[in-house]
Amino acid sequence: MLKPDVRLEWLVSFLAVVDTGSFGAAAEVTHRSQPRVSMHVGALEREAGVILFDRRKRPVALTEAGAALAEHARTILRELDSAEAAMAARRGSARGVVTLGSYPSASAAFVPALLTELARTSPDVQVVLAEHSTLELDDALMSGRVDVCLRPMAPAPASKSLRCQVLWREPLVVLHPSRHPLAELAEPLTVAQVAEYPLITIGRLRDPEAVGFESYRAFRECGFELEPVQATNQPQTLMALVRANLGVGLTNALAAQISDTGGVSVRRLAGGRVRRVAAYWDASRPLTPAARTLFRQLGSSPLPSGTEPAGEPWAGPDQRVE
Repeated sequence: MLKPDVRLEWLVSFLAVVDTGSFGAAAEVTHRSQPRVSMHVGALEREAGVILFDRRKRPVALTEAGAALAEHARTILRELDSAEAAMAARRGSARGVVTLGSYPSASAAFVPALLTELARTSPDVQVVLAEHSTLELDDALMSGRVDVCLRPMAPAPASKSLRCQVLWREPLVVLHPSRHPLAELAEPLTVAQVAEYPLITIGRLRDPEAVGFESYRAFRECGFELEPVQATNQPQTLMALVRANLGVGLTNALAAQISDTGGVSVRRLAGGRVRRVAAYWDASRPLTPAARTLFRQLGSSPLPSGTEPAGEPWAGPDQRVE
């Protein structure tokens, strides 16, 4: 029988092991050392008088007793979140730390104004910014290393538990040195015109998952296969590679907007090719009041210059039944 002095941090560490399948991954997710996570689980097992994990298996597996406790532990933590939300409503604001995942162009063009307004309206909410490439954001969100993330909608996340609310859309653009044969052609440039030259795009070179990005899809829909000579996730690096005449760049408009475009022309791509950007969360885990406050601010913040509204009503986690 569990005693009243069981600590909540023991339950948090226990569920982290359940969700990640290992003590090491649980330590990373909870920002604790692995020995501390092991100590928490061991203390919980001593208080419960049962073994919670079969440690001989990889990933570690719950025992029957562990599975029963996991269900109750989740209920306890959900109730605590609900209690905090109720108190936040009465004191006028939420409090706590929330981690926001983002990628470079959204971080530079959108996040500063978002955080400025959040600091004004909800000073007790502290946002930790964690920047990753698009594909790395999925892992960070599913592992719990970030609570909410800004992410392009292409490629689509692999996990079905990730839900999103569309924020904006922005055009795809072509980058080329100011003195380049493409400079003689009128806008918008067609995919066929751009495909005649070596190309540089976002992502990682020869990464099979990169084919889901918008630029690859734009080429494929026009009967071409995009085979870049170089790729990067950093807008300034992409701009520098183009400036050095190593290839013609393909990227999103915000990436060009936040970069030094000296010596580089930014041109529209024909066909109405766009990137759609959304705020994502993991519906398999409850959002904290601080995370919900951040999400509401995402829905009310001005969109970056050069983007357009997605045309969908805002309906974040507060308005959805998961």
